[in-house]
Order: sequence, then structure tokens, then C-alpha cells
Amino acid sequence: MPDLKRIEDMENCLNECGEAVSSLREQLGRLNALREKAVRLYAYYGSEDWYADREKELPEGFRAGVLSEDAVYDSMTELRETAFLMLETGTDILKNWI
Repeated sequence: MPDLKRIEDMENCLNECGEAVSSLREQLGRLNALREKAVRLYAYYGSEDWYADREKELPEGFRAGVLSEDAVYDSMTELRETAFLMLETGTDILKNWI
């Protein structure tokens, strides 16, 4: 008689792994679609335009976190750390999982 508990457990593993990979591919597609915007943003940060925009008086309540010293830098750092994590995870998968 088959071990139904084991089969059920493995079925759940299959479904979870499939959902995670599908979600990851979707998010990578979203990130790649934003690449041009991210490149523009990172080029703007610290540029002459960025410094000039920081000197201007903005209307009260106008959202301009992009002019802070931390927001864009933190975003760049997080993207870089995530890229390294993706490389490490991908290498581990190829070397050890399959």
C-alpha cells in the first residue's frame, strides 16, 4: 500500500515550490520592466539636476523623498544586496539542489 502521508507531503512540496518559482519569475519580470526607470533614478541621484532641485522651494505637502540623501542611496544598496543574494541563491541551486 502506498504511503499516502508521504505522497501528500511531497505533493505539497511540489505545489509550494511551483508557486514560489512562479512568483519569483513574476517579480523578476516586474523588476526588469522597471530597469530603465531605475537607471534614470540612479543617474539623477547626486547629479547637477538633483542638487539644483534640492535648492528649490517646494509646495507644502509635495512628496520629494527622492531629494533626501538616504532614500535613493538605500534603494540602490538594497537592489545591489538583492542582486548578490540572487547570484548566491542561483549558484547554490545549480550546485546543490539539482
